[in-house]
Amino acid sequence: MLVFLLPSGSAAANPVLQASVGPGFTITLKDSNGANVRHVDPGTYDVHVVDQGVEHNFHLQGPNVDEATSIEDTGEVTWTVTFVDGVYHFQCDAHATQMKGDFAAGTATIEPPPPPPPPPPPPPSGFAKGTKLKGTVGPGFSISLKDGAGKTARKVHVGRTYTITVTDKSAIHNFHVTGKGVNKKTVVGKKQKATWKVKFKKGTYRFRCDSHPTIMKGSFKAS
Repeated sequence: MLVFLLPSGSAAANPVLQASVGPGFTITLKDSNGANVRHVDPGTYDVHVVDQGVEHNFHLQGPNVDEATSIEDTGEVTWTVTFVDGVYHFQCDAHATQMKGDFAAGTATIEPPPPPPPPPPPPPSGFAKGTKLKGTVGPGFSISLKDGAGKTARKVHVGRTYTITVTDKSAIHNFHVTGKGVNKKTVVGKKQKATWKVKFKKGTYRFRCDSHPTIMKGSFKAS
């Protein structure tokens, strides 16, 4: 009977995982393809650790495993560990809430990260942009009230403080805004500028030229 002996060293090498911590606030555990480790098969592995942070360390723990480098030192080390069914955790002990990760072995699973929060709802449509309004009257028979984007102001927020800057470009007109709690106007008879700070209550507000109220007028709502 012939007996064949395998040469020493022919046993398959352990799979290698690459662990890294630092420089900066980075900590990773990757497989041989460079992908972040999320799941491994049970068995024996070599974990090669590169510790590049004098204020960090790499601490691997879980069922049957508890290995850590020093926080104060840097360097490289290889641990031979055996993973069984379960969840494993790695972290920097000095910054455990910021620098950490988890992976599962065998039949164990880890919960997927929670989905990101939904984006905030868009601001209500139609409201004036910003809190600065620009009123203009003249030259000619023109009157307008515009928002910070230069668009006609049709709706404002209740309770907010708005600054209305009025440019009166004609001596025969004025700019007069009225509504709940508001009654502001320039004077007919001279060109002028005025600035008013107002808070609007729910309702409709109107602006006009008092000399020509039927043809020079406008309105907006507060809600």
